[in-house]
Amino acid sequence: METSDGAGVKLRRSIGAGGGNRLDPFLMLDEFGTDNPEDYIAGFPPHPHRGFETVTYMIDGHMRHEDHLGNVGELKSGGVQWMTAGRGVIHSEMPQQESGRMRGFQLWINLPAAEKMTPAAYRDIPAADIPVLELDDGRRLKVIAGTLSIEGHTVAGPVNSEPGRMRTDPLMVDVELPAGARVTLPVPPGHNAFAYVYEGGVDVAGAALPARNVGILGAGDHVEFVGGKAGSRVLVLAGSPLEEPVVQYGPFVMNTREEIDQALADYRSGQLTT
Repeated sequence: METSDGAGVKLRRSIGAGGGNRLDPFLMLDEFGTDNPEDYIAGFPPHPHRGFETVTYMIDGHMRHEDHLGNVGELKSGGVQWMTAGRGVIHSEMPQQESGRMRGFQLWINLPAAEKMTPAAYRDIPAADIPVLELDDGRRLKVIAGTLSIEGHTVAGPVNSEPGRMRTDPLMVDVELPAGARVTLPVPPGHNAFAYVYEGGVDVAGAALPARNVGILGAGDHVEFVGGKAGSRVLVLAGSPLEEPVVQYGPFVMNTREEIDQALADYRSGQLTT
């Protein structure tokens, strides 16, 4: 669904479009991509979050992150910003270019009830720190989160679950396939998973999925992709479902309406981030 956010940034929303169209633990996936600076130049001025994580993956372009904790991150082509809003964060993401192409994604991942009020945290991950597995036939797998074991290789992304943390155990892989190339990705059993095609079409488990569409994957422990006629780039996401109530009001995602009311009260009184 085409929409806009921030101060007027044009984007396409798939997961999260229409409010309740989520896939536990994923709340929203936005793709932004344009050569027209009028579509992105206003950026995302300071705004609050509470109760979930935001993941910004920049394909092309340059944005600067700043938050109330004093973090400043330069998000450039190929890099990722992983932010845990927790109890509360106020941040901005502003373009650092006045012309040229800006393209990327923002993903929202829910936090379990027990972690929604943890202190905010921020991590800036440059492209050089994200491993890319080069397979034969020109196949490339960029592992952003989770660990991928495939065709005799094991690659751990820079974001990985630790004991007692990240109950969602996310897997995030950017898959690039030449025309007709085939790859089978393992998916942790029990995870909810989806694929978003952002270049070319792709066959997913034998079904055609055109560009700028999301495919919700069924139960299983692997998924097969075949590159389309012009090649394909596909973002693959999987996560362990939390199976908890979700109540969202704009940038706040909690478990009850009372918690949303408290988040609003805290923001208005200046207590959201304390």
